[in-house]
Amino acid sequence: MDNLLRAYALHRHVILFYSLLTTLGAAPLLAALRFDTAVLEFFLALNLLAGVLGFEAGWKRRTLLILTITAVVIHFVSAQGAAGVRPAVLAFWTAIALFSAASSIRFAMRSTKIDAEHIYAALSAYMLAGIFFGVVYHSVESVWPGSFNIAGAQGEFPLFDAMYFSFVTLATLGYGDLVPVGEVARGLAVIEAVSGQLFLAVMIARLVGSYAQITGGRGR
Repeated sequence: MDNLLRAYALHRHVILFYSLLTTLGAAPLLAALRFDTAVLEFFLALNLLAGVLGFEAGWKRRTLLILTITAVVIHFVSAQGAAGVRPAVLAFWTAIALFSAASSIRFAMRSTKIDAEHIYAALSAYMLAGIFFGVVYHSVESVWPGSFNIAGAQGEFPLFDAMYFSFVTLATLGYGDLVPVGEVARGLAVIEAVSGQLFLAVMIARLVGSYAQITGGRGR
């Protein structure tokens, strides 16, 4: 068991990245096959746990792990009971995911030597933000119906559509098939779009700077 935990610690961001990538690949397939939203939410819960386990061992990871497991249990229990609790719990999932993304960014930025694990940490942070901003958009629509205009008509806003809108916003593609019309939805979209561009600019500058240091050191 100790060897397994040690191996996980060495490759935790690689595992998180492929967990997130699997979810992104599975989401449209699940939507096309008309699977229940709970299946996609199960994938999201696994990603959330993987993100929290990406923290270095210590009290922060233990505390977040307890909070995450509690939030996951409450969410799936509330699916059978007090449905009004679910948007708040999903928003809490997003807060934990973004905190995990910040931890991954810190890990990627603080080292003077960039290796594959640091690259995967940066990619995981970007994907965590995209996926879980989609979760919070879904929650916003649940709390304030009509916050999003879908293909020219207000209606249901499934979780997969919310994740799709999130990545369109994060990458500033702006297709226009899903449009935020509520004040909260617009505010979150602006924050996500600006954060996505700043992330790419800063991360590219960081990686190029580290590469220049390495190659410069070799040339001496």
